[in-house]
Amino acid sequence: MKVATINELKTELATLPPAGLVELCLRLAKFKKESKELLTYLLFESHNLDGYIASVQEYIALEFDGMTTTHLYHAKKTLRKILRITNKHIRFTGSKQAEIELLLFYCQKMRRCGIQINKSVQLANLYTQQLRKIEKALETLHEDLQYDYRKQLDVLTFA
Repeated sequence: MKVATINELKTELATLPPAGLVELCLRLAKFKKESKELLTYLLFESHNLDGYIASVQEYIALEFDGMTTTHLYHAKKTLRKILRITNKHIRFTGSKQAEIELLLFYCQKMRRCGIQINKSVQLANLYTQQLRKIEKALETLHEDLQYDYRKQLDVLTFA
C-alpha cells in the first residue's frame, strides 16, 4: 500500500464535511494512545503553553522522585523512559521555547537525582546530547530569550 503525501492528505481532508472530519479524528484516536494524547493536547491544552509546560515538568519531577538510584541499570532505564516522555511532549508542542524549557528541566533533575553521571559513559553521553539539543534550539530564539536560557545552560554545563 502506497502512503499518501501530506499535501494529498490535506487536499482530501479539505473536501470532507465537518462530520466526516470528526469521525476520522475519533477513529485515529482509538488506535494509538499517542494519537489520543496529541488530540487531547491540541483540543484542551494548546492555548495555554505555560500551563502545559508546568504540568509536564510536574510529571517529570514525579518520575524522578520515584526513580531508584541503587542500581545504575535501573536508573539508566528510568532516565531513558523519562526522556522519551519528555521528547513526546516536546513534539506535541512544536515550540522551540517549550523544548528548551523541558530539556533544561530534565537536565537539572538529572544533575540533582543523586546519580554520578560521569561514572557512566552512557549517562554522560545522554546528558551531553541533551545539552547539544538545547544549544541547537537556542539558536532559533530571540536574543533576549537566548540570554536568559543560556545562563541556565551555562550552569548545567559547568556544574
